Amino acid sequence: MDDDGRELGAFLRSRRARVAPESMGIAVGSRRRVPGLRREELAQLAGISVDYYVRLEQGRATQPSPEILDALADVLGLGRTEREHLRALTAAPRKVRRSSRRRPERVRPELQRLLDAMYGLPALVTGHRQDVLAWNRLGSELAGGLGEGRRDRNNARYLFLDPASRETFPDWPQRARETVAVLRLAAGRHADDERLRELVGELSVRSEEFGALWASADVMVCGSGTKRFRHPAVGELTLRYETLQLPVSAGQAGQELHVYNAEDAGAEEALRLLGAWTASPR
Repeated sequence: MDDDGRELGAFLRSRRARVAPESMGIAVGSRRRVPGLRREELAQLAGISVDYYVRLEQGRATQPSPEILDALADVLGLGRTEREHLRALTAAPRKVRRSSRRRPERVRPELQRLLDAMYGLPALVTGHRQDVLAWNRLGSELAGGLGEGRRDRNNARYLFLDPASRETFPDWPQRARETVAVLRLAAGRHADDERLRELVGELSVRSEEFGALWASADVMVCGSGTKRFRHPAVGELTLRYETLQLPVSAGQAGQELHVYNAEDAGAEEALRLLGAWTASPR
């Protein structure tokens, strides 16, 4: 996470490079070497001056009007999540919050009791930094051993710095892309979060794969879908998941509840066996 101007410029450049000139009625010659649209082409299509657009990409103009944002988003073909991210990057500058006490983020006791009551459904709660804040027994096992401290409790660190994550998630490349895209979206929404900046900086230095994915500037909301897991006791299983946004409580924003369920008889049996396995002494 750099300053807001550079983040805005990086996002615009990445989206501009993905627009096929032909889709905008621009003839492309054999000598063209620039991927996507040129700056002047995007500026013309959006109805703004080339100089102003260049200043946007260079981080020298950081608060364009809503009309300019809408025009750019339309030309770039941005989806809803990308449009929200673009608006977040151009919001009023926020002072980075620094805390000497470094209080850990927690969940409400009532929420932990709800997780514990979900005996047959793996479930966990994450914060906007991808910290896993709470879980039940099935959720801990599926995620690689949260309760026993077998893994880092930050999902991004676990994925990119712990080789065991590639065994836990058979679709590791997809999980990695999603995690970085979700983290990048959070970086736009929480630009004043010093801990989030430190996490991104750490992972960028320690993992080339993270750095490459971060540079793509993709953003994503993972609200529902399927995920594959691998557990030594039951093998591979595919589960559906639903992600629920939790209400803000006691200053804790951005917490999400993730609940998994079986969509076929094989996964249902695997979950039943895993539940029995976690309940037995080991």
